[in-house]
Amino acid sequence: MTSLTSKFPWALAAVMCGLGTQISGAELSAVPATCVLGGGGRKAGGWGRVQLRLLMSFQPGGSGVSVGRCFLNPLLVVLDFSACFLSRYCEPGFVRGRGAAVVDTSGQAYSTIAPSYKTLNVRIDPNSLSFNMWKEIPVPFYLSVYFFNIVNPEGIIQGQKPQVQERGPYVYREFRHKSNITFNNNDTVSFLEYRSYQFQPDKSLGQESDYIVMPNILVLSASMMMENRPGLLKLMMTLAFSTLGQRAFMNRTVGEIMWGYDDPLIHLINQYFPNSLPFKGKFGLFAELNNSDSGLFTVFTGVKNFSRIHLVDKWNGVSKVNYWHSDQCNMINGTSGQMWAPFMTPESSLEFYSPEACRSMKLVYKEQGVFGGIPTFRFVAPSTLFANGSVYPPNEGFCPCRESGIQNVSTCRFNAPLFLSHPHFYNADPVLAEAVSGLHPNPKEHSLFLDIHPVTGIPMNCSVKLQLSLFLKSVKGIGQTGNIQPVVLPLMWFEESGAMEGETLETFYIQLVLMPKVLHYAQYVLLALGCVLLLIPIIYQIRSQGSKDAISQPCLATQPDQLPSPYTPLLQDSLRGQPTSPKV
Repeated sequence: MTSLTSKFPWALAAVMCGLGTQISGAELSAVPATCVLGGGGRKAGGWGRVQLRLLMSFQPGGSGVSVGRCFLNPLLVVLDFSACFLSRYCEPGFVRGRGAAVVDTSGQAYSTIAPSYKTLNVRIDPNSLSFNMWKEIPVPFYLSVYFFNIVNPEGIIQGQKPQVQERGPYVYREFRHKSNITFNNNDTVSFLEYRSYQFQPDKSLGQESDYIVMPNILVLSASMMMENRPGLLKLMMTLAFSTLGQRAFMNRTVGEIMWGYDDPLIHLINQYFPNSLPFKGKFGLFAELNNSDSGLFTVFTGVKNFSRIHLVDKWNGVSKVNYWHSDQCNMINGTSGQMWAPFMTPESSLEFYSPEACRSMKLVYKEQGVFGGIPTFRFVAPSTLFANGSVYPPNEGFCPCRESGIQNVSTCRFNAPLFLSHPHFYNADPVLAEAVSGLHPNPKEHSLFLDIHPVTGIPMNCSVKLQLSLFLKSVKGIGQTGNIQPVVLPLMWFEESGAMEGETLETFYIQLVLMPKVLHYAQYVLLALGCVLLLIPIIYQIRSQGSKDAISQPCLATQPDQLPSPYTPLLQDSLRGQPTSPKV
């Protein structure tokens, strides 16, 4: 075997890079660093040219084990009628996996495929293939908003059960781009991500000019804040509301509710109680999100420590917030919600920090799936995401709590009694949905999910759905609240969705699905080629040995038939003893 590999090292290389046939360390050392096989100096043509380049590099892996990391580069595979180039690279330092050539002290070698070659392309580095995708996300995102139109506003003031009618969706195209990208010395990068929204009439069921009847958040929130104040202050507030024409419910357009409207009450509060409100001028549910950033994120790049790739180091310069009542709830965990670490398993979870929710969220694995031909893992929200402290003790820090399934976000929303939940109070205490007519929670329409490609950690398809509700009740001494019964009344719910499509999806399919399949079968083709190439020198040596034997041992059968000559020495000796024939 050694003599064969010394003369034909490419045969051994072909077999080794096939399915990992075991070979000895001596045979492996006989393979030169770079082997160019087949064809020789021939021109492309005839039986074609087959060229195999095998670059092997080994370094001590500890405990007497040397590891050479091998991986297939799909960009170097070219197949046509006249040539076939199949390149396999072995570089030191990759994580051992299927495709790596491993040689131990016993002289045995096997090959596996190391997934780590992909790590160079997913880390946050201007030289990585995914950097531009991270910087400018090519996936189109949409914000779909559904409003709960109040059917009986006067009846609610009189103490009746609220009746709502869902309106929408009102769809907006969401544009994101990162700026102020700064790479730091501690393996992190800081950036601001700006967002802007553009209304999409063709995807919407309605116009921004549609009117919606909904609770007056400013009036009802101010009334709740004055609940335990002296009666004189409540009387003054009632008079101020009446003078400014403020009521418990308002009738505004979709555009005003979304992006803001001028309100004399805001001007009055800012004039006599400056800095008591986090906004100036117009008030709208999404006014602060349009043409603005989501805060300064600092995340790990994964260049020096790949295990921390995409994880948030700080947000707005802090490693934890101070909205909640426990260190665990205040922690900033996970990523910024756009990409995750690669090589996921069903035991993995998706954790990210949401500035809008003022907290970190964790999604759990549900099932495998396929999106656009690309295999995915689906992650969903656990039932405990918005559970109260009595149902799920770790959430005690988010309290004061009400029924399970809704989270009080008043501490990060100017102390207004606002609650976050799934749409239609899905996965929440049934009492909440029963208290309002017109709510129909179901998992198909109201659950959130993220479909992630497990090898790269890149989202393929996502749909995040959340609902914003307001707790309202009658406040004694403030006439505008009438006889409102305590209720958590939904204001609206929204869905942020995005799916990879078009040329981007096609490129991902080729790189993540098609090429790995081609390379998988190429291993077997390469193994078969190696076996054929091993047979060639064996046959060649057998035939060469046979030719030598034929030359050294003449065969009589190859001479023409003829009578023996009397001059043959052997015959002469035998004839000496015979009598001479008489002459005629």
